[in-house]
Amino acid sequence: MSTRKAVGRVNERRRNPTISDVAQRAGVSVPTVSRVLTGAARVSPAKRELVEAAIAELDFRPSAAARVLVSRRSQTIAVIAGNTSRYGYAETIRGIEIAARAGGYTVMITVVESADEDEVDRAIAATLTQALAGVVVLKFDPPGVAALRKIPANLPVVALSGTREPGVRQAVLDEAAAAEELTRYLLDLGHETVHHVRVPPSRRVDGRTTGWKRALTGANAPVPPVRDATWDPRSGVAIGREFAADPEVTAVFCGNDEIAMGVMRGIAEAGLRVPEDVSVAGFDDHPLAGLWSPPLTTVKQDFAGLGGRGFQLLLQAIDGNGDRRFSSERPGLVLRESTAEPKPRG
Repeated sequence: MSTRKAVGRVNERRRNPTISDVAQRAGVSVPTVSRVLTGAARVSPAKRELVEAAIAELDFRPSAAARVLVSRRSQTIAVIAGNTSRYGYAETIRGIEIAARAGGYTVMITVVESADEDEVDRAIAATLTQALAGVVVLKFDPPGVAALRKIPANLPVVALSGTREPGVRQAVLDEAAAAEELTRYLLDLGHETVHHVRVPPSRRVDGRTTGWKRALTGANAPVPPVRDATWDPRSGVAIGREFAADPEVTAVFCGNDEIAMGVMRGIAEAGLRVPEDVSVAGFDDHPLAGLWSPPLTTVKQDFAGLGGRGFQLLLQAIDGNGDRRFSSERPGLVLRESTAEPKPRG
């Protein structure tokens, strides 16, 4: 044997093999190796034998791979989200991590940056290279909705969101009911109607907008056109200025607290006061909501609890215990100083 070949084999042994190495050695695709490792879909006996032989030959991740191949049980779950920095996303992931850690599981996080099919396919393929027990999808936005459709049918999955998704295990926060309650509260204060600033929805209509419209319709109140903001709180500033210029606007319900803070800033810049001239309410109970000036009336969403409930549903699916497929919790109103009875504006 030449020195060059000997050195090459020593380097091969020293380098940790990857799933691509296994696929190349077995003569199959990376997704096929992933399916063997996760048990997420059926693989022909012949291909399974090739993959298992390659894993043994390469000594590929012996601890994790051996557990999956022998027991078909992984201790890792994946969380797929469109964002990890926004308050609701971060808190939900924190809740999943706390519950998973208590249950002896580790969490890996995959961010899907857009709903583009190629982007979603790449993210899902990268996720499935790991040996997974199950997946939690944050269905808070279009990337989350798109990712949910791509999860293999045989892999346990739970979706988390504010609206129910038929045909999948799901934990939700009943945003529609909470938004309806908040809108009715503003109407009961004496406002003739409530204007709505919407954050980007996961689908055509989200639960917050649905609840707002349902309350207005039920009270026979006018239903103003929906105003669309972006996720950037600064997008609410211009909308707030426009509201301040319209004497018909006395109450505003915003799709989240950050946008509500932007709207309040725009109203103040236009020379009006909250709530003396315009009442403003938000949604989520962001940590800064109670510190804002004036403190913000909002809806408290237990995002960490949502994550914990979602993990428990996933754990039941992994263990095959129980038929529970749905967990719902209704957020509650938090009344603060940003809302009040309307005063005439001239």
